[in-house]
Amino acid sequence: MTLPATRRTVLLATGGAAAALATGCGEYGNKDNSSSERSPKASAGQELAKTTDIPVGGGKIFAEEKVVVTQPTKDDFKAFSAVCTHQGCTVGSIADGIIHCPCHKSEFRIADGSVAGGPAPKPLPQEQITVEGGAIRLT
Repeated sequence: MTLPATRRTVLLATGGAAAALATGCGEYGNKDNSSSERSPKASAGQELAKTTDIPVGGGKIFAEEKVVVTQPTKDDFKAFSAVCTHQGCTVGSIADGIIHCPCHKSEFRIADGSVAGGPAPKPLPQEQITVEGGAIRLT
């Protein structure tokens, strides 16, 4: 015999589903929603980008390598992890000198990866690069 669903049963079931959806980073997060572990990066010495690919006052996100390369001022290149220190989502955009995480609105400065706003508890970790002959390489 099947009993009819009560209002309480329906509310509990839908509330549980909503809670399950809210706990992850959703469509913007890492595929496995893991924390700050970076996926395997390009081989050491492999060219990541040309210096001309990185705008002055901005940057570029390399999602596969989980790296952000920025150029805060002309010919000054920086690299940081693209994994947000809040809940491990991959950052999604760079505008007006700020790296933005789409998951929970954390913001980081392109000059040093420091927190500019949002819930992130610490800066983006710095990554090692070399810039030589117009090429940017992970080291």
